[in-house]
Amino acid sequence: MAQPRSSRRQARLAALKVLFITATRIGDALLSTGLLNHLAQTYPNAKFTVACGPVAAPLFEAAPFVERVLPMVKGPKAKHWRRLWTQTAGTWWHLVVDLRGSALAYLLPTLHRRVLKSSWVEKHRLIHLSSALGLDTPFAPVLWNTPAQRDHAAKLIQGQVLAIAPAANWGAKQWPADRFAQVAQKLTAPDGPLAGAKIAVLAAPTEAAIAQYVLDALPPEQAISLVGQVDLPTLGACLSRCALFIGNDSGLMHLAAASGCPTLGLFGPSSEVFYGPWGPKTTSVRGPRSFEDICHAPDFNYRSHDCLMLDLTVDKVVQAARRLVGEPGL
Repeated sequence: MAQPRSSRRQARLAALKVLFITATRIGDALLSTGLLNHLAQTYPNAKFTVACGPVAAPLFEAAPFVERVLPMVKGPKAKHWRRLWTQTAGTWWHLVVDLRGSALAYLLPTLHRRVLKSSWVEKHRLIHLSSALGLDTPFAPVLWNTPAQRDHAAKLIQGQVLAIAPAANWGAKQWPADRFAQVAQKLTAPDGPLAGAKIAVLAAPTEAAIAQYVLDALPPEQAISLVGQVDLPTLGACLSRCALFIGNDSGLMHLAAASGCPTLGLFGPSSEVFYGPWGPKTTSVRGPRSFEDICHAPDFNYRSHDCLMLDLTVDKVVQAARRLVGEPGL
């Protein structure tokens, strides 16, 4: 007996394969999760393969529709791209989405391909990512984690907690660590909006020295170190339990916003128009100079790691934080 047409169609849909090529860095990869989730809703029976940087790979491993995650370990002479071609060229893809704008999508067997084109139009990165599918709708980032990861987070973050991320991948956009400590102390002081709250300090293991400066400035009984302690999905679950996050423009800032934690991003030589935290409980703050004022100045040197955010004051950050947590009168 012939298989019913509806059953054949379901079988074809279940066999669909989608390749999603996204960023190396945590922040950019995280911003693409909303678009990936949209594709999963569009093709609910498809199996997805995600190619991304190794540090970002854990973000996708808990997604229920992701069949494989292929970490792209950078190699000389584009070796990582050749390796990815070897890993994917033997599959007939229904759709290849390349957010890296590479040539790989044109070298793979696929029914449909969507390749992101470069753009300097002043719009948020989420809107730019959506343009790969011909859409103008931004899709908010999504976090996936397991029950075990959420249980672990519940043990680490209890009660009211302020999360601080004092590091960034470029020294020029890294607000001084001593100012983060001052902000944390003011917000958790007896007259602060988060009076008595504990303070969780977040950073990668390579940023431990910066984080330690903040930890050393806090009373030991108030400080929680999350420096290299947990994986990204668990860290996202930790942030979802925090009362407020304050950090530089970084992957952790986007992780906090995606978790639903009220998020305050600090900006200087990067643009909040392009990379501001996204969500209903998010905002950004900068000193008196705009992104253009800083990066178009005659003495600007993008190779320098000297901080370009010294004109952002502690009081301005504290006031922005107070408004974000909804303190009356602000």
